[in-house]
Amino acid sequence: MMRLRLRSLLVTCAALGSTAFVSSATAQVSVALVSPDNSVQPGHPVSVALRMQHNPRWHSYWVNAGTGYPTELTWDLPSGWVAGDIQWPVPTLIKNAQGHVTGHGYDGVTYLPVTLSTPRDAPTGGNVQIKAQVSWLMCADVCIPGTADVALQLPVSDSPPHSNDAVSAELAKVPMPQEPAGWKVDADRTGNAVALHVVAPAGVQNAHFFSDNEFIQYDQPQKVSVEGAMTSLALPLVANPELPTRLTGVFAYTTSSGDYRGVRVDVPLSAAPAVSSAALSARTLSIGILMLAFMGGLVLNLMPCVFPVLGIKILGFVNEAGSDRRRVALHGVMFSVGVLLSFWVLAGLLAMLRASGQQLGWGFQLQSAPFVFSLAVVMLAFALSLSGVFDFGLRATATGSDLQSRRGLTGSFFSGVLATVVATPCSAPFLAPALGSALALPTLQSFAVFTCIAAGLAAPYLLLSLFPQAVSALPRPGRWLETFKQAMAFPLYATVAFLMWVLAGQTSESGLLSALLGLTIVAMAVWLYGRYNRPAAPLGRARLAMLGASFLLIAGCVFGWPHAAKANDVVWEPWSAERIAQLQAEDRPIYVDFTARWCATCQANKQVVFASDAVKQVLRQRKVALLKADWTNSDPLITAELLKWNRSAVPFNLVYLPGVAQPKILPEILTPSIVLGAVRGS
Repeated sequence: MMRLRLRSLLVTCAALGSTAFVSSATAQVSVALVSPDNSVQPGHPVSVALRMQHNPRWHSYWVNAGTGYPTELTWDLPSGWVAGDIQWPVPTLIKNAQGHVTGHGYDGVTYLPVTLSTPRDAPTGGNVQIKAQVSWLMCADVCIPGTADVALQLPVSDSPPHSNDAVSAELAKVPMPQEPAGWKVDADRTGNAVALHVVAPAGVQNAHFFSDNEFIQYDQPQKVSVEGAMTSLALPLVANPELPTRLTGVFAYTTSSGDYRGVRVDVPLSAAPAVSSAALSARTLSIGILMLAFMGGLVLNLMPCVFPVLGIKILGFVNEAGSDRRRVALHGVMFSVGVLLSFWVLAGLLAMLRASGQQLGWGFQLQSAPFVFSLAVVMLAFALSLSGVFDFGLRATATGSDLQSRRGLTGSFFSGVLATVVATPCSAPFLAPALGSALALPTLQSFAVFTCIAAGLAAPYLLLSLFPQAVSALPRPGRWLETFKQAMAFPLYATVAFLMWVLAGQTSESGLLSALLGLTIVAMAVWLYGRYNRPAAPLGRARLAMLGASFLLIAGCVFGWPHAAKANDVVWEPWSAERIAQLQAEDRPIYVDFTARWCATCQANKQVVFASDAVKQVLRQRKVALLKADWTNSDPLITAELLKWNRSAVPFNLVYLPGVAQPKILPEILTPSIVLGAVRGS
């Protein structure tokens, strides 16, 4: 309503100003109707575009304008012709002289494409007159509504239209929102904001989300965080918004080469209401919430991510069952203390981050690629221990958990810590509402909820240890125990596989490969230690094996450690013959990489060449377009292109240079100097 009132006021002012206003408007923004086609075919769609040229400091508005209103086209077309909607380019933020955001729109020269449907019986041999009335709002220090009549005359012919190269070249430069092929996008309501998570095939910079709807505050900053390949934006909501069922808009970003681009976003949006801190005070903290928290913690023991820890702890109780019952009870108490302290630390961390303005959800630690990889290393070491690769208990992992030695009380404590680490991402059915309250409660009440969750998680272990008859009912150790122990390794291997699946969405293809190879090196370190550190092994050999295992462990962690995308990382586009032609029309140099995941040489080439800062600098300076023809899965178009060059295998690399008829074919084994020479034309 406010926008409509503003527009009515501006139009009224324009009417009062009459001729003077129109003259001023047309002096600031000039408009024209253009087409990339030189003719029209009956029954075939024709593309036209409104060209808007803004004088310096002036701008017009996008479909969700902010303070203004968007450009509109009212068509006057021949009978049977139908005009589609405006295809809006990726907008930019409009700011005033003080640097405050005032809306979304365009400056300089921009094009608003529209597709027109033509009737099959359109008469040929003559010309068709395409007319429209344009209305827009243009602003600088002041805002002025503008109107103009535009027209375009095109011949109607049965022959295929010829391209208007000049217009086609200009339209190719317009950053139109693309479909997010190969992207992973999701959104959810978090407090007074919408959390948008984007995993892009390549690095993105300067991310900003332009919402199609007005429930996102257009003039407020969007907090951006990057974890590996994932970019997350906290989108502030207007007061008391009526949330739609889907989040739609444009995710805009800058590539490492400086190109401004965007992808369409259309994903489901959870409309779970935020919990008010004022409404949930100490007086209203109900017993029901605490009960739900306790039951949620109890159910966590049955979750797949906690089940491996449950199995490990049961092994410990079985081994201790024949010893002093007091010591068995101490194991349960220490485990419970580990769980409780870990949940308190987590509650304190959440409270500090929430006070600093962070938008967090439960299980947020799994949004960190380094954390996911570290947890995978720990779980892999546990699994190899249970499989019998080494025999010194569970002290090989960072938890120091040793459930089978006389110093096992410390191990029980760290087992509780580990249980908390792997349990928190699993929001069991009873746990979700309790967590929703805890994340919005004042600090003291939030700690009470977390304490109940910890009590529920630790309860089964504590009960087993405090009631001797329950412990004595457990079977005594025997040959079955080794079989059970080895069988319990497989849930841990499954957990490692799950963590790698999570990591795949947070890092690049090469980053995932490095992580998998890093885990392989870690497994080799564990094997080396277990192979030469058996009880009867010579001391010198054991020490040498320990040294080698330590070196391999460090090397595996360093090699596989996920790294955030660098600002100058290269950005690849999908290959297509059409994209090649388009880039050649723009006189841009092109690098094409025919590759596949299963091609080891391809991966080695990329590691060697595109890790070079010199290569990345030249690619960026010369604005080289990087196209990837991914042959991992059978693709007839890529196969045909390879055959065109008499090739039937990858790697195969081509460099197209402006003004050169044929591309340069690169050798199979690449170096930075080879690529630099090809790009420079030497």
